[in-house]
Amino acid sequence: MNGEGPAAPATIDYDKFRLSLKDLKEQYANYRNPVVSRSDLDQEGIAESVIQRFETCHDCLWKVLKRYLIEVLGVADPPNSPKSIFRLAYQNHLFSAPVEQWFLYTDKRNATAHDYDCEKAKSCLDVMADFIDDAIGLYQTMSGETWE
Repeated sequence: MNGEGPAAPATIDYDKFRLSLKDLKEQYANYRNPVVSRSDLDQEGIAESVIQRFETCHDCLWKVLKRYLIEVLGVADPPNSPKSIFRLAYQNHLFSAPVEQWFLYTDKRNATAHDYDCEKAKSCLDVMADFIDDAIGLYQTMSGETWE
């Protein structure tokens, strides 16, 4: 410390993360809705939308997590990659799930972003409910807010 007293509390903007997670959760619920009758083409389009929203949410999540590590936990010069950030977050007890689960989410995100095919899409959708639950838990931990 420089003798000037404690640092001001961190002011992290969680809006992009919260909104991207909300959009993902809503579209995933739409995708999983068995009551709605739709064509295979429509269902495929909704699935693609879920995956795109997942990619956006994942990116927002790890970037706001990096900022949290710096501003709240005082981590100096953290690496600039999702898996490294997730490892640091796990070491700082920010996750309830094992760090390997977060690595899996990153692998799914990278697989669909760089080489979209039906099997990779299905594999990504298979972990979506867990990702949403884990992301909500992380949001609540970082922001101190209760999820809607």
